[in-house]
Amino acid sequence: MRTVITGGAGFIGSHLTEYLLNAGDSVTVLDNLSTGANENLKGSWDHPAFTFREGSILDRDVVREVIGASDRVFHLAAAVGVHLIVDHPLESLRTNIHGTEVVLDACLEAGVDLLLASTSEIYGKNTADRLSEDSDRILGSPLKSRWTYAAAKGIDEAFAHAYWREFGLNVSIVRLFNTVGPRQTGRYGMVVPNLVGQALRGEPLTVYGDGLQTRCFSYVGDVVPAMVRIAEEPATRGLAVNLGGLQEISILELAEKTIKLLGSSSVINFVPYEQAYGQGYEDMRRRVPDNSLAGRLVRFKPTTTVDTIILKVAKAMLSAAPGGVPAGATR
Repeated sequence: MRTVITGGAGFIGSHLTEYLLNAGDSVTVLDNLSTGANENLKGSWDHPAFTFREGSILDRDVVREVIGASDRVFHLAAAVGVHLIVDHPLESLRTNIHGTEVVLDACLEAGVDLLLASTSEIYGKNTADRLSEDSDRILGSPLKSRWTYAAAKGIDEAFAHAYWREFGLNVSIVRLFNTVGPRQTGRYGMVVPNLVGQALRGEPLTVYGDGLQTRCFSYVGDVVPAMVRIAEEPATRGLAVNLGGLQEISILELAEKTIKLLGSSSVINFVPYEQAYGQGYEDMRRRVPDNSLAGRLVRFKPTTTVDTIILKVAKAMLSAAPGGVPAGATR
């Protein structure tokens, strides 16, 4: 199978690249390295079936050339991370909307299957007990940059569904809930690597607001195989499928657990949202996935606990850092 992964030099994309190479695919990664890194692909670089192409999903000629020589596409390239979205809303909108349309057009022209990576962010401020794929979207004002990512990814999904309905493009959508693991950076506001890095360095752990907002973190090693099974399952065509973690936890509890598991001397520092992101920033108090559709369609059953995730992220940071202490960027 000849597979293209847009955004393949990113955190999830690099793990997907390794998984598919090990499964026997020929893999071409298309990435502009704006948030991804060649370092993430060091385990794949010398594989005879691996090809890297530096380029943007906004470049129609490059996208058509790369996708035209493939059998299927995993579209992961996007502007991601709270800091990036808030600081550069226009760039994020262009990448996430226009870039996806370019990829969809190229897939349709080449007649190849597509898996579109979406996000739990599309549910916005919906705090339902379990968010199923048909749950309502509750978004804040479109004039607040906090919601541009959610709005753009919702449009991405609508585009993809329309290409399936009107043109018959074989496209499936996965909505990822706080996927974490080795290689994820805290540079763009990702909470787990930020907390783990701070704990390893003995710095105060940054918790925004009161820390009682809850999430379900999913391990990349559970998510990537499920993404591939969804891409290969005909019953998922035209659908969006949740992929999330099994354990709801508050950010405060996550910080406390990180300190305890890593034997850190760190304390917790509560930072108001306004101080970190500016006046009017809004967050979600709760986000819990309903994974039952993924369970029925592809037998998805996440098994990695939050404790294990923290330890795996810490181990990866220590092994990658000179002297065993990660430098890491925090804000």
